[in-house]
Amino acid sequence: MKTKIKNSVKLALIIMLTLNMLNLQAQEWKTDKKINVLFGLTQPIVARGFNIEGNLIYNRFIFDYSHGVSLDYSGNTVTTDLKRQGVAVHIPWTTGFGIGYRVKEWINIRVEPKWHRFEYYYEGESKNIGNQIISYNTMSLGIGVYGNYQPFKNKSSSLRGITIAPSIRFWPTIASSLEGNKYSYYNKKTMMTEEIKTQDPGFNATPWVFNVSIGYSFDIKKKK
Repeated sequence: MKTKIKNSVKLALIIMLTLNMLNLQAQEWKTDKKINVLFGLTQPIVARGFNIEGNLIYNRFIFDYSHGVSLDYSGNTVTTDLKRQGVAVHIPWTTGFGIGYRVKEWINIRVEPKWHRFEYYYEGESKNIGNQIISYNTMSLGIGVYGNYQPFKNKSSSLRGITIAPSIRFWPTIASSLEGNKYSYYNKKTMMTEEIKTQDPGFNATPWVFNVSIGYSFDIKKKK
C-alpha cells in the first residue's frame, strides 16, 4: 500500500514538473529580444516597387520602421475616376514607424504614423517633372494588425530565423499638402476639366493596406 502511495506521489510530481516546464517554455516569448528584417511581397507584385521593414522586439513591445520606394498604380489599381481620366499614380517614397504590443507570440497590434509622396502622370508617359500633372505629400495615422510566424522556430539550424509576417492595416489620411484636398486641371485625354483628389495610401485610394512580408529574425538575447 505504501509503495503504491509513493509511486502515485512520484507520478504526480513528475506530471506537475512537466506541466510547469511546458508552461515556462510557452511564456518565453514574453521576454524575447529580437531584430527582424522583412521585405514586402505585395509591393513588387502589385505595385512594381520595393519595401523594407525593420522590427525591434523587446519583451512584449515591438517597434518598427518601414520604407517603400517607387510604387506604381494604374488601371485596376487606381480609382474608377482616375482610370477613366487615363491617369496613373506614382509613389516615389512612403515611410514611417510604428509602436505596438504583442498580444500573443504570433500577433501584435501597432499604432503607425506614416508619410507618403503622391505624383500623378498620364498613363504610359515617363515620370519626369515635365509630364507631371500634380504632386503632393500626405500623412496618415492608423492602426495595424500583424502576424509573426517562424515556421522553423524549433530547428537548431539557420532556418530557425525565417519569418513570415502577414498584415492588415487601416491608414486614413489626416493631413495633405494639396490645397483644398483637390486639384482641377484640363485633361488632354478626355479633353475635359477633371479633378484629382487627395487619396489614402491603400489600393484603389482606400485606407486599407494588405501585405505579406518575408525575412529573417535575429535573436539578441544575452547568453546566460
